[in-house]
Amino acid sequence: MRGGEVIELISDLGGGKTAFAKGMASGMGYQGIVRSPSFTVGNQYDCDKLTLHHFDFYRLHEAGIISAELAEILEDPKAVVAIEWAELVADVIPDDHLTITITTIGDLERKFEFLYPDKYNYLFPTNT
Repeated sequence: MRGGEVIELISDLGGGKTAFAKGMASGMGYQGIVRSPSFTVGNQYDCDKLTLHHFDFYRLHEAGIISAELAEILEDPKAVVAIEWAELVADVIPDDHLTITITTIGDLERKFEFLYPDKYNYLFPTNT
């Protein structure tokens, strides 16, 4: 991660969105406990060089003031933002964000699909 990434995480309940966010935090150098933001709406993790902001809007019916807070965070070039149930803030997140769809295949198996604009090519290097 370089900072400035906005990542929408999509899956069913229990599909692995928070587990993926835990892996992101670990990969970014965070060594503490990463908790689901289901009841707190958002958590912040200060990593080695960047800050991971992890939001879960599942329990909200409207974004309210959280839209303004999210818009402010999105302006921080050292922030990486991961959002679960992002439909609620679709008008705030940039159109050119990364979308990761996680599909449950079995109890322990997941399929990942990545939809991203060219600006995120550095996250998906290819061997040519």
